[in-house]
Amino acid sequence: MKKVVQTELAPAAIGPYSQAVATGAERMLFTAGQLPIDPKTGRTVAGDIQSQTRRIFENLKAILKAAGSDLNRVVKTTVYLKDMQDFAEMNIVYASYFKNDAPARTTVEVSRLPKDVLVEIDCIAEA
Repeated sequence: MKKVVQTELAPAAIGPYSQAVATGAERMLFTAGQLPIDPKTGRTVAGDIQSQTRRIFENLKAILKAAGSDLNRVVKTTVYLKDMQDFAEMNIVYASYFKNDAPARTTVEVSRLPKDVLVEIDCIAEA
């Protein structure tokens, strides 16, 4: 069974995809990659990698909450960085959201991200 998760507290999809999808009798939640977009303004957060990473985590928290989950139930993340030189600074913010029992993670450098942002993050969580 597949259930689409949608909340106005995170940016609306900018393409033909859902913010998140729950599956397996709604036990597993897969989020779309989140960009540093402020859901109130619809604009990309200006600033450095830390500002953008922080906005992404606030968006992920809103989506997880809408699905009845939270960051403590995240089992896997994927981080897409425009520049691997930003890894350490991104990691400072990332670690502040996962203080205990951090999820498994993959981090890759990509040549370009939507809206020319510095970072995009998705996650898989228990719903």
